[in-house]
Amino acid sequence: MNRLNRLREGLARTRAQLIARLGEIAGATPAEFFEQLEITLIEADVGAPTTQRILQQLRARRDATDQAARLSALREILLDVLGDPVPLRLDPPPAGLVMLGVNGAGKTTSIGKLAHRLKTEGRTVLLAAADTFRAAAIDQLAVWAQRAGCDLVAHAPGADPAAVVYDACQAARARRIDVLIVDTAGRLHTKTNLVEELKKINRVLTRELSGSPVERLLVLDATTGQNAIAQARVFTEAVGVTGIVLAKLDGSAKGGAVLAVAGALGLPVKLVGLGEGIDDLQPFDPRQFVDALLPPTDGNG
Repeated sequence: MNRLNRLREGLARTRAQLIARLGEIAGATPAEFFEQLEITLIEADVGAPTTQRILQQLRARRDATDQAARLSALREILLDVLGDPVPLRLDPPPAGLVMLGVNGAGKTTSIGKLAHRLKTEGRTVLLAAADTFRAAAIDQLAVWAQRAGCDLVAHAPGADPAAVVYDACQAARARRIDVLIVDTAGRLHTKTNLVEELKKINRVLTRELSGSPVERLLVLDATTGQNAIAQARVFTEAVGVTGIVLAKLDGSAKGGAVLAVAGALGLPVKLVGLGEGIDDLQPFDPRQFVDALLPPTDGNG
């Protein structure tokens, strides 16, 4: 299955909802069209601020007077919200990828899938278990390391997370690893401690991998709606998130969460999770996303 078909399959429920509503309001008066489109976007979890931005730009389009023109204009506006594709920065090695996110967002699973993807691309990968707060997190990451076929650096539960990261950086350089992926804690109920811990990890990585890129990727659960935006603000303030990994995009009719995240945070969505399989973490392409979400302007497909 090619990437567009996989994305379309993951967005099936959102796409069906959106296409059905657009069909219903195709011949509506401008006032009714915009009212119903607003409801549709909110229900798809695009979020109020981004929805208003989309509607404002669409209203300003004097040429958007019929169904085809409105659809074409909507496509252009969604692409404007999403921006250009922003790939992971992986060169020169060893690149550091710090995976952030609350417990339950799909962070560890996304790490395993990303490690597998990078391995299939011919890169060597090392995982670091810096969520030392939960023994289960270390065990889960060890399972994914074995499944993806890469090594793991881990200390005992309760160890200093920054010490784990330091040792992992030394191992990455000594073994000439291409990509070091770091798991981190996500316990927002101890926000102050977590923020300081993440800042320390970031300092160690930046220092020890000097000259190589360090990505700080926030894993968000697409099904949690606007809570994801609030989570993102905490992590962005702490360490300066460089990109979003949107997990569980296939889990609901809330595919508009991609637009909400991009529109509200101004952060690029770099990867999306489209299923349970190890191959279901895909690089995010805004144009393919919009093509998978909207019907073609010629009315076919």
